[in-house]
Order: sequence, then C-alpha cells, then structure tokens
Amino acid sequence: MNLIEHFIDGKIVSGSSDRKGKVFNPATGQQESEVRLASKSDLDLAVEKAKKAYESWSIKPPLQRARIIFKFKEVIEKNFDELAKLIVSEHGKVFEDAKGSLTRGLEVVEFACGIPQMLKGDFTENVGTNIDSWSIRQPLGVCAGITPFNFPAMVPMWMFPMAIACGNTFILKPSEKDPSCPLRLAELFKEAGLPDGVFNIVNGDKEVVDAILENKDIPAVSFVGSTPIAKYIYENGAKNEKRVQALGGAKNHCVVMPDCDLDQAVNGLMGAAYGSAGERCMAQSVAVAVGNIGDELVNQISKKLETLKVGPGMDKSSEMGPLVTKEHLEKVRGYVDLGVKEGAKLIVDGRDIKLQGYENGYYIGGCLFDEVTKDMRIYKEEIFGPVLSVVRVKDFDEAVKLINDHEFGNGTSVYTRDGDVGRTFASKIKIGLVGINIPIPVPVAYHSFGGWKRSLFGDQHMHGPEGVRFYTKLKTITSRWPSGVRTNPEFIMPIMK
Repeated sequence: MNLIEHFIDGKIVSGSSDRKGKVFNPATGQQESEVRLASKSDLDLAVEKAKKAYESWSIKPPLQRARIIFKFKEVIEKNFDELAKLIVSEHGKVFEDAKGSLTRGLEVVEFACGIPQMLKGDFTENVGTNIDSWSIRQPLGVCAGITPFNFPAMVPMWMFPMAIACGNTFILKPSEKDPSCPLRLAELFKEAGLPDGVFNIVNGDKEVVDAILENKDIPAVSFVGSTPIAKYIYENGAKNEKRVQALGGAKNHCVVMPDCDLDQAVNGLMGAAYGSAGERCMAQSVAVAVGNIGDELVNQISKKLETLKVGPGMDKSSEMGPLVTKEHLEKVRGYVDLGVKEGAKLIVDGRDIKLQGYENGYYIGGCLFDEVTKDMRIYKEEIFGPVLSVVRVKDFDEAVKLINDHEFGNGTSVYTRDGDVGRTFASKIKIGLVGINIPIPVPVAYHSFGGWKRSLFGDQHMHGPEGVRFYTKLKTITSRWPSGVRTNPEFIMPIMK
C-alpha cells in the first residue's frame, strides 16, 4: 500500500504519529493509498523549520524570490499532465477539468512572478518642512493554509505562491482525501530552487488544524471549506490573535431572464451545475427562472442531461466523473431523497446510475429539480453535488430579493440581453463574485476571489492584490535629518509645518 507522508524542510518526513487515513480512487471505489495523519508535534516541527527558513528567505530581494517562482512555473508546465492525473486519481474529476483547475492555479504563480512591482511602497517628499514619509510592506512570518478536497492544486496555489513571494514561509495542510498533488507541488518547488523549509506539507485532520490555530508562531491562516468549519477557523484563529481569511460555503444562483440567449444560458448552466460533479464552491446550484422562461429552461436542461456522459475521469468521453468518497455520495443522494420528500418536482433522477466495470465507483448522474421553493432545505443548504434546483419568480426584482436574502454570498450570474438589467444586477446584488452572461465568475489572478455574508469570514479576499495585502503588514516611516537648527520641546500633538 502506497504511504503518503509529510514534506518538511525540503524532504519527505514520516513524523511521530502512527495514525493513517485511507485514500481511494473514486472511479473504482478501491483504496490505493494511505496518508500519514500528523500530530501536534509534527506541526510544531514544521513551524520550527519554517521559522528558521524565514530568517533568510524574508530578507532575500523580491527579484530573487520572483526568479525562483518563474522557475516553479516552468517545472509545473513540464509536469502538467502528471499533476492533472494525480488530481483525477484521487478526486475523480475528468482529466480536462483537472487541467483547467491546474491552469487557474498556475495563473496565480504567474501573477506572483511580478511581486517586485507589487511590493513597491509609497513615498512622499516634504510632508512637513524637511520631513519625508514613506510606507513599505513586510512579510508576516510562518503562514498556514488549510485547503479542501475539491481543488487539490488550484486552491493551495491561490495561497502559497502569494505568501512565499511576499517573503513568508508556508505550511500547507491539504485535504487528507487527495493529498498527492500538493505533495508533488512541494517537490517541484524544491526542484525550482526554493530553499528548504520555505514550503512545507503537513497532512492530517482536525488534530493538526487545531495545532495550527493554537500555534503562537503562525500569525496568519488561510482556509477554504464549508461554512461551519470556516466560522470555526475564523473564531479560533482570531482568539489566538491571528489574521484569518476563511472562505466558506455557497449557494450560487443563476438568474435566467426571458430575453436571454437561452442556448447560451442552458450550456452555461450545464457546465456550472454538473462540471466537476457539482463539487465546486462556484457551482451554479440554483437556476432562477424569471417570468415565462421556466418551462423552456427546464425542458432544454432535461434534454441535455439525457446525453450527459458520466464516467471515470481518464475516459476522454467522460463529461462528469464520480464524487470524491462513498460518504459524500450518500450525502448527495440523501439530499435528492429529501427534495422529493419536501415536494420539489424531480425532473431528472441520477441516483441509480450504474457503470459497467465501475460498479463500486462513487457515481451519481445529474439531477434536476423544478418547482423548488425558498423554504426547502435543498434550496437553503449547500449540496455540493450534481443537483440543480429551478426556482421560479415573477420578475427581476423578486429574483434579486431571493438572492440577497440567502445566507450565502459567494457567486451569482445573470443571463440577459438587456444592458440595464445587467448593470442593475451587478450594482444591487449582495454577492462577492458576479457574472453577466458568464456562468462561473471566478476572477483571474490579478483580481481577487472571495464572497460576502457567510461565504467569507475575514476582511480580505484571496490572491491578487488582496493576497498581497493579506500576506504582508504595512509599515510607515516618517523621517527628518538634523539640520543644525535647534528647537525647543513641543508638548502638543505633532503637526506638519
């Protein structure tokens, strides 16, 4: 049995714990690996090594850090297919989708290559007579990231390249469900010339998460996952005087206006609702049908679902792969059962799909509900599977109110040909990420990613300019050099003259 270990101080480390987790291939349902689950002492060792590495890494000129990150970009590109296959083998998403998610992570690496420009401060000459003032951004120290199973490459790459480019060292706690790709990224970063101890991987579960939150030498924690855990991370991180960005759950709505290009809307919804088996924080799980568009929308989506190709991720004909674990499969099936019980109309039922040769895989077909109401649990809660709910509203204002009243505020979209509708929607909607005729409005790396309301705990979004601000602290210097003129003491608040 393959055993996946930690990566600390530039080498594979077993650590002190004998606890192990099981890693499965979702396509077959077979266990293929074990992963070592860290103890508090393992985390403390990683912090010790990262603190030591910080002493020299933090004072390395940004240009030198950028050159190593440039090299990291090159080695990722050379090993692109290998990394994508690792994602498929443990997460289950189809190969092209795995490559797409890896590309979105690589964009952040590319952005981080420009860190010398982003760390430039501001300077003002003569804020007072012969007094100058300037600001600089300096790294924090040992930062940590706790990442989910659904994007084992992309989400970690939204964190550690920015943190490391800013001069910090980093400890990543990836999901124990699919840890191989992050471990390989750490090895590739070392190959690119990253000094030992700057980037470390500590695999584990709640025990190591709590150790991260309690460790006094970690000043900043980034997290992506469910809302209850995001709130837990935020509260306990703040209690231990850390800065925290904790991205939580989502219930993303796609508003379909009667005037839209319906083919475009349907195709967008198909990819956004069923791509990656719905295991995306930006999945569109609610279609809001405005006015009289509902019947045709449901009819066209149901026809598309009849031809949706579900299969193992490495099958080139597959459009949707399995769910990540047997437990998650049962959870999603349970939500479909619940929707039927709550009175929603199940138009397409994917619960009983069977694939020859893959009978033990964690598969469910695409599911489509109509006549869903806002009081149903399948509307309120994040299902995180290939389940699309259609809610019908009478007009645009009702659609906006429906979205703004929901507890989550991660992403939303509107399909329309009316420019005024698109502009009004973007202005009035209380959501962090908005698409207009765009199904999954994930911003590029030089903008920042994050939701509102209970989809984000903390003040700053992830990667991009917000990432630079999160992983640095601002220092402002005011300076005057002796001129030979002596003055008397002043006992008032200093003012510039």
